[in-house]
Amino acid sequence: MEVKVQSPIRPSSSDLWFLAYLPLAVSDGIATPLIPLLALAHFRASALVVVLIIASSAISQVPFTILWGNLSDRVAHRKYFLVGSFAASGASIVAMSFATDISSFFWLNVVEGLASAASAPIGTMLLLETRQKRWWPEDIGLFGLISGIGTTGGLAVGFLWLFVFGFQWPPVQVMTALLVLSGALALLGALIAWAWIEEPARRLDRRSLADLLSGHRGVVERLRHMRTWTLNIVELTRSKSEKLPGREVLFLAALGVMSAGFFMFYGPFPVFLIQRAGFSDASVFVAYLGSSAATTALFYHSGKAVETRSAKKVFLGSLAGRIVVMLLFVPGAAFLYFGIGTFGLAGYLTGLNALMGVTWAFISTASTLFLVRLVGRSSRGRALGLYNAIAGLGGLLGTLAGGFLYVGVGVHATYLLAAATVAVGTILLVPIPFHMFSVGHPYRHRRLAGPTRRRPATPGWRSRPAGADGAAVDRSGAHR
Repeated sequence: MEVKVQSPIRPSSSDLWFLAYLPLAVSDGIATPLIPLLALAHFRASALVVVLIIASSAISQVPFTILWGNLSDRVAHRKYFLVGSFAASGASIVAMSFATDISSFFWLNVVEGLASAASAPIGTMLLLETRQKRWWPEDIGLFGLISGIGTTGGLAVGFLWLFVFGFQWPPVQVMTALLVLSGALALLGALIAWAWIEEPARRLDRRSLADLLSGHRGVVERLRHMRTWTLNIVELTRSKSEKLPGREVLFLAALGVMSAGFFMFYGPFPVFLIQRAGFSDASVFVAYLGSSAATTALFYHSGKAVETRSAKKVFLGSLAGRIVVMLLFVPGAAFLYFGIGTFGLAGYLTGLNALMGVTWAFISTASTLFLVRLVGRSSRGRALGLYNAIAGLGGLLGTLAGGFLYVGVGVHATYLLAAATVAVGTILLVPIPFHMFSVGHPYRHRRLAGPTRRRPATPGWRSRPAGADGAAVDRSGAHR
């Protein structure tokens, strides 16, 4: 009797291209808080203009993610799309550092967003076409780990650059040089991708994979970059229209409302830290670092929690905790106790933002698993596509609303309204039925044995990321 022994397929030389995303994630971590800070310091931009800059590159993220993904399906070479995305993103960031006016700064940021949109769907398809199916959950988990470590590392580099190495130099000059470094890291990612990416020997149909993977948002919640590891959003342009079940409509409505609340809070966040809390530029990086590190550290544990408990209960509990933390940001007794611009206030707000990162780790996992258990297997592609689109649209509208509210009515009303908006989205989730299933965490490797093949579980929603999520995360972002 002939016995067939499977030879191991990992590691191989083709895995090295995964590392192209590490300098890109570091670049993401640097640029996410740096771009609004540079707009404030260099161009004396108003709070509203800064928020518009934060949202600008996200305006075309959803349509261009679809465009680049579909275009790569029709052209024989995925490698060149990915290398071009990295290179154009890095070149745009470098050009932003030399912008002479706020208009050029704004439009270069938009161009960079268009270029970076290709890295999400094409990178995902390239991974799936060069790896055997049984390794997909582990590989996607590896990309999430790279995104989290890179983003956190980028924020740490930004802090050291501003507080240690460039402490005695003019702030604008130091920040400009740091933005050049961010662009150079993205260009380094393009060189690694060019050297180590091998064109796939097979081509996969995106529609056949739509129920395998969900949005994978960046570990930092941001709209600027949502580098989502997603195939599902392409289903919006390919699936047949059909009536959505009422409970799915309710879930998507809740998702849109709470996404608007999240980004109503985070849209003016860097302006709030500088103008109302008296943060230094380096302290802003520390505040973002607290959230990123907490999300990265707890993302695996959030999956374990959803395995043993109801995804709906984890989701609702995390949202309730987040609402409480958001209210603690409203200037009040703590601001009077510590004093504006003090080390104590910086530590207090950084700790609160770390708690926001803790809640995000559980929200990002539980929300996707809640949805995939809510809809039928045949509808997952469509549902997850709508999930990503509505989350992006809600985030964009929330960011713009947050900017206008911050300028018009002040930070107190803005943050109270943001918390109230998240509360409304949470209440909409309560009547949706949810039945407990055994859910495996997507980042745990699952071996296939015997003739039975088990599908890998759906990864959690996380920037860019941006991102995006990126989440994450991830400039982005949530991915984040």
